[in-house]
Amino acid sequence: METRTSFTFEMSEFQQAAVISLLESGNYRPATVPYAIVAADGPDCRIVLYQSGKCVVQGKGAQDFVTFVLEPQVLMEARVGYEDILDPLAIAPHMGVDESGKGDYFGPLAIAGAYTDESLSKTMRDMGVRDSKKIGSDSRALEIARDIRKLLGERRYTVVLIGPAKYNELYTRIRSVNSLLAWAHARVIENVLEKIPTCPRAISDQFGSKEQVKRALMKRGRKVELEQLHRAESDIAVAAASILAREAFLVGLRRLGEQFGVKLPKGASDTVKTTAAELIKKHGPSILLQTTKCHFKTTDSVLATGGHTRGELGPDGAATSQPYTFRPRSRPNAEA
Repeated sequence: METRTSFTFEMSEFQQAAVISLLESGNYRPATVPYAIVAADGPDCRIVLYQSGKCVVQGKGAQDFVTFVLEPQVLMEARVGYEDILDPLAIAPHMGVDESGKGDYFGPLAIAGAYTDESLSKTMRDMGVRDSKKIGSDSRALEIARDIRKLLGERRYTVVLIGPAKYNELYTRIRSVNSLLAWAHARVIENVLEKIPTCPRAISDQFGSKEQVKRALMKRGRKVELEQLHRAESDIAVAAASILAREAFLVGLRRLGEQFGVKLPKGASDTVKTTAAELIKKHGPSILLQTTKCHFKTTDSVLATGGHTRGELGPDGAATSQPYTFRPRSRPNAEA
């Protein structure tokens, strides 16, 4: 196995105190790092404990420091080099599924699936693949996504992109974000299985009942073992899927903004509301159907600012977030 040169650990208060004591009392050279509680250089590595509670160890001697110092003296457990022994299923053939854009008012909902096996998993670890929410910048996420796509090729990943107009149409019929997600996750699983029929498992984060996804699966997908895990992004396949989904969302958001001559912001902040209000002034209320997820409460706020109501949006924009149990008689059109 190749030697790793970068490690990140979430530290408890007790572990943070142990790191501070270790670096201040041992044979380490103090270093100055922004936002650090303590930082020091050791044998061929730098150790930084940030104010967020994360401890980062980097350098060609990082793995030795973690294995022989940090694990026995601070973490009190052996992790490095034992991941595959402790959890062999983590690198066994399976797919991960994740989405991006669910909490963003503007832009599409992107759902991606990524297949991994032992060889691919180890390569992804070396590439630094991890949950997209832990990647600091969009540019870095796009860079890693390109590397993942190159590694996996066309056969071992898939992305379903649901643009705002289609999203609003589906939500009006389904009236439940979790049910919409279940349908989209099922489509991704089916798409991956079409390319790799022998894939035995599919893992995703917990967003609702696993039975919703099962009901939305077709004949091929019903043979796969479904797992919904808390913090599923710790799984390498789910992490890869999260990055691919984030890339698809970011690209979709940018293209949508270019279409209407405005930079569309992420999230659901005051800046988002201001941008939406400006779009309404320029294009009329119906522009929200083409650019936003209309069931957000943000829609009511933005429309009220300009003296408009949901009724002006038509049926696809009238639905708001309400508890609803979706029992489909037929599946929505898969074209998104």
